[in-house]
Amino acid sequence: MFTVNSQPSRRSRSRIGLVLAAWLAFACLLVAGAPSDVAAQAKVGTTGAQFLELGVSARSMGMGGAFTAVADDISAVYYNPAGLTSLLGREVMFTYIDMPADVQFGFAGLGVPLESIGGVLGIGVYALTSGEMIERTFSHGQGTGRTFAWNDLAFSVGYGRYLTDRFSIGFTVRYIGEFVHDYSASSWSADVGVNYATGYRGFKLAMAISNFGPDLKMIDDDYPLPINFRFGGTINVVDGLDHVVTLAAEGSHPADNLEKYNTGLEYTFKEKFILRAGSRFNYDADGITAGGGLRLPFGDEGEMRVDYAYQDFGILTEVHRFTLALAF
Repeated sequence: MFTVNSQPSRRSRSRIGLVLAAWLAFACLLVAGAPSDVAAQAKVGTTGAQFLELGVSARSMGMGGAFTAVADDISAVYYNPAGLTSLLGREVMFTYIDMPADVQFGFAGLGVPLESIGGVLGIGVYALTSGEMIERTFSHGQGTGRTFAWNDLAFSVGYGRYLTDRFSIGFTVRYIGEFVHDYSASSWSADVGVNYATGYRGFKLAMAISNFGPDLKMIDDDYPLPINFRFGGTINVVDGLDHVVTLAAEGSHPADNLEKYNTGLEYTFKEKFILRAGSRFNYDADGITAGGGLRLPFGDEGEMRVDYAYQDFGILTEVHRFTLALAF
């Protein structure tokens, strides 16, 4: 079994890290510089399981969704499994999202460091429900007397570990199920992510490919999954004892739409009080995001985090996100 006990020298690790960082930067430039005629081929509405694109963290949305390089808690099982390596102990997280039209979305996650083999195991469950709707048909426009709901479910298992003292990698596999009325569809997907920490002011580069897997089949039609390639970076532009300001930026290349770009700021005061703001570009209906959080002691050495995020959703009004996390 592969272990990291016999690691290369510090100089060799630094060289490996520099090569990987250069490769990540080159990949980012390739995507960002894609020809405009290719970028213009949006395929809106051509993928299924859209709930996989909603995000699972109020902290992330408070920063405009620029979170691939920032992810350092159990939500990394969704954003970038390489970020699971930041967990120093066990962690649980719960997120509730209040969406337009009474649509409800929830996430629960558990992270556990594996001392015996190294690395961190992450487990995540996401569920979305539309609530009860009246069944209508062409012949019964006022309703058939029956109701139904659209329900989505995903169950993820992720693993992340360090390959060097600065470079980590992670993988996630996921079961996906969609259930509507008398019909259902199921599939699986996989994510892979990498993370490189430079060691300077928290500067990190990261890349992740998510939702890679076979098509969903609902009744007689097949729908591809919403595969997405994301790359980003983060740095502490202010890195003091009482004041920390983190800047994050991210670009993504979804399979069913144009390239998207996210930016976000996070201000932390005395490691307890947090304010966030972000902006998202090239989305169909989206605007600014904002939020805040509070960190409190939990138990002897643990921590409790409470986060909230507001998202301007254009003509669909707004979306509110609430997250509670316990690290112990």
